[in-house]
Amino acid sequence: MDTDVGKVKGEADVIFFDAAGTLIYLARPVGWHYALIARKHGLEVDEARMEDAFREVWRERPARPPSAGPREDDDRPWWRALALDVLRTACPSAAYIDGEAWFAELYTHFAQPGIWLLYEDARRCLEGLQGQYRLAVISNFDGRLRRVLCDLGVSTRFENLFISSELGCEKPDRAIFRQALECMNAKPERCIHAGDDPDRDWAGAATAGLGVFRVKRPRVTLDDLPSALGLGPRLV
Repeated sequence: MDTDVGKVKGEADVIFFDAAGTLIYLARPVGWHYALIARKHGLEVDEARMEDAFREVWRERPARPPSAGPREDDDRPWWRALALDVLRTACPSAAYIDGEAWFAELYTHFAQPGIWLLYEDARRCLEGLQGQYRLAVISNFDGRLRRVLCDLGVSTRFENLFISSELGCEKPDRAIFRQALECMNAKPERCIHAGDDPDRDWAGAATAGLGVFRVKRPRVTLDDLPSALGLGPRLV
């Protein structure tokens, strides 16, 4: 299996998980949600255009520089600037709607129940590992993640949630892994990070000295993690 789990010295103590794309996913594409809230504010826009605009704006957005502590208002200003840029890119006539009201509803919308779903392999994996390992999350997200994981019924499975907006740094920066290790009182060579992003998760964790489990759905899922840890056959 294409992982670095074997680099962990002895049995692992802590398993960290990425959130979006590893544990959870959006029930519908981002563009669908942006278009839905736009229509509620009187703006008809094609969801495919919204999706393309989001990807374009996201790709061109500069990385957020690290800060000495939690970011302003839980990163809400950063998301506001991005969302309004997406709206203007997808639909020039967006100037005729109240962009502030649209964003306020959009921001709240993404924390509502049913917007995010838990991968079934993630549910099985967490059930199989709980009690055998200390589990935690390291995510480039904001405080809304706490509500999302609570609504999905898995927040209590994690000892800690390490969220970039609250720590002032994000993957692949070694600083976010270092803070997580210090809080968990864990050595990197005894920890594993499971994630789906080649740069943020795989390279970031490896640079920080952690073992890596590379999620590559559908070929490699979290159903494969227990067997990679030597706990027996694949979960399904």
